[in-house]
Amino acid sequence: MTAFVFPGQGAQYPEMGKELYKDSTEARRYFEHANEILNFNITEIMFNGSDEQLRQTAVTQPAVFLHSVVAAFILGKQITPDMVAGHSLGEFSALVAAGALAFEDGLRLVSKRAKAMQRACELVPSTMAAILGLDDEEVEAICLSIKDDIVVPANYNCPGQIVISGSMDGVARACELARERGAKRALQLSVGGAFHSPLMKPAAAELEAAITETPFNAPKCPVYQNVNASPQTDAEVIKQNLIEQLTAPVRWTQTAKNMIADGATRFYELGPGDVLKGLIKKINAEVELI
Repeated sequence: MTAFVFPGQGAQYPEMGKELYKDSTEARRYFEHANEILNFNITEIMFNGSDEQLRQTAVTQPAVFLHSVVAAFILGKQITPDMVAGHSLGEFSALVAAGALAFEDGLRLVSKRAKAMQRACELVPSTMAAILGLDDEEVEAICLSIKDDIVVPANYNCPGQIVISGSMDGVARACELARERGAKRALQLSVGGAFHSPLMKPAAAELEAAITETPFNAPKCPVYQNVNASPQTDAEVIKQNLIEQLTAPVRWTQTAKNMIADGATRFYELGPGDVLKGLIKKINAEVELI
């Protein structure tokens, strides 16, 4: 069985999507339509902008979404996925690829999500860090041991790699404890705030209103969602899980394992970069990764 998977924020790079634009008339139509929907020339920044311009959350999220979805539409003419999933932001790309969300609605939601997250980041100084070389349970225990600051597991990326999220002090203390307990690395990430933590509650409230007003359809294939790593086909359940996603951890390790257990043998990563390909290889080296 074939799975389509979609990356999240951080996969962007200068000139992303340029080849797709050059090679496909259909791709050009989507890119130009996106400029109209967003009311700014996102393709100009994607194709010719600097790394710094692309790192702005209000640009990054719609750019990664746009690249991912257009790639899926093009590949989808030859290959029909049996299941889809996306990492954080990539879940929106997965929902559009599966027909649960219209392209225009998906892009508008992603743009609103990016702006809401940026505003939430500005309310409280916060950050994220990657912890390498410890079991999930060990990292969870470290986070729980810090009582007077917010710090939580945010991304279960693959065995031995968890990203934590929270206040500046909370994350710094968790990194110290992780090193003391034998972590290979405990590295603060260059991000604007504490994604997938309780500090995203203001953004989640904004996004909930937008998601509630947006029409969702039953997807053409199961969508494995971040909050519970389970396949969903009910539009209302999908909406609720998407609302919870901003403050809940991304359970990517379990998602990939569940997709493989349900029959996935070939994964196509659609969008910029190949981060998910690397993560899935660490989860299961037997599957085909494209």
